[in-house]
Amino acid sequence: MDADQPLSKRRSLSAQDKFTGQRFARQAMVHAIRFSILFTLWIVLSGRFDGFHLTLGIVSCALVSHISGNLLFAPDRSDGILRLWVRFVGYVPWLIVQIIIANLHVLYLTFHPRMRELIDPRIIEFDSRIKSDWARTTFANSITLTPGTITVKVDALGRFSVHCIDEKSSGSLPGDMEKKIARIFDE
Repeated sequence: MDADQPLSKRRSLSAQDKFTGQRFARQAMVHAIRFSILFTLWIVLSGRFDGFHLTLGIVSCALVSHISGNLLFAPDRSDGILRLWVRFVGYVPWLIVQIIIANLHVLYLTFHPRMRELIDPRIIEFDSRIKSDWARTTFANSITLTPGTITVKVDALGRFSVHCIDEKSSGSLPGDMEKKIARIFDE
């Protein structure tokens, strides 16, 4: 800093440097989380624990996490990213239970003697209260992961079109799943 600059100018530069430092630290944390997620997946999916493969995994994950930039974590969400991930991890067991329940329902339909009468495919449409793209994508993917339902279309206004195998499968939409996802993303 220049000693000739007024004191107020020096203070504002100091505050700006502090803000830039905080932003850099936040970006570094997001980068570290992104790298950790990718490297964990690398280890789990590769199943190789020798030095060559671990080094290759570190280099690959570092490169991908650097190139991917803001694809995994949007810059406007970096403040509460840890809280968001904790809530999402809490949502996954509930989703797995719903997938199992839906699997059992589709199994019931498949082996029922009156299968042709019970299966009544339909496309339902509903408006969702979810606003962000990340939340809508999570909701659409959760619907598709649940057997008996497939998300066909989501428009920019939040209107969902979902193909359902029968009336029971369509009856629960949007329902609890939408509420839980809205809670995850603070909507």
